[in-house]
Amino acid sequence: MRRPLSTQPRRFSRGARSSGGSLKSRLIIGIVLALFSIGAYFFGTQEVYNPITEENQRVSMSVDQEIQLGLQAAPQMAQQFGGLHPDSRAQALVDEVGQRIVQNSAAGETDYQFEFHLLADNKTINAFALPGGQIFITAALYERFQTEGQLAGVLGHEIGHVVGRHSAEQMAKARLTEGLAGAAGVVVTNPDNPQSSAQMAAVVAQMVNMKHGRDDELESDRLGMRFMADAGYDPRALLTVMEILAESNGGQAQPEFFSTHPNPERRSERIQEAIEAEFPNGVPDDLIQ
Repeated sequence: MRRPLSTQPRRFSRGARSSGGSLKSRLIIGIVLALFSIGAYFFGTQEVYNPITEENQRVSMSVDQEIQLGLQAAPQMAQQFGGLHPDSRAQALVDEVGQRIVQNSAAGETDYQFEFHLLADNKTINAFALPGGQIFITAALYERFQTEGQLAGVLGHEIGHVVGRHSAEQMAKARLTEGLAGAAGVVVTNPDNPQSSAQMAAVVAQMVNMKHGRDDELESDRLGMRFMADAGYDPRALLTVMEILAESNGGQAQPEFFSTHPNPERRSERIQEAIEAEFPNGVPDDLIQ
């Protein structure tokens, strides 16, 4: 009767050692995967100086490659939003304002080929830029504008994404964060619930990438404010755009940490700070509203 009792501690001890060995093995594999991901990031990208943002960036493609990627993706992106808007006069205004900003700001000193597209979608309030200079704005957002300056604010913001090389930078970082998240997933893998571990790894990667997205949005606000002012537009119009975005959410914005875009209220605060820094003596009265 005593023998089964005497074997229980030994069975428990072997299980503990097995569990410890499994954790050690996962840790080693995780470290190897993390080092491989970091090495692939640094050896597979190049560090370049961006004279517009005055920062060093790591990117995995040239400006020409960005331009080609944007041109190839533009038709498909337009199709997802109902195609191009049939109103030629509205499209002409978008072209006019966009090109005025490019030609009168530092964006015009780059090699990017800017084209501006008004999309037919009248339900989705959105504007976005593809790498290389393809810029889109939906009819749903365009129709909410009351001034030309508001249009200039949105287009200037999207131009900021292009010259800031945000897409190229994010694509390079995405591979790194995915690799590191995968390494973390290996270390914390729960043999009894592998799906839960995979979900955790995906959340880690998503959170890291969302932080980069918010930083890019704030930088594009600063650049857009500067670009539109250089083109003769009142940068305070960008503040009224933030009001439009806030109203479109019904004033019920989700927590900023879980969004790729900062809350409009926070963006307004940063824009106001940038305006005051750019115009310490006040915004000139002769700028286009």
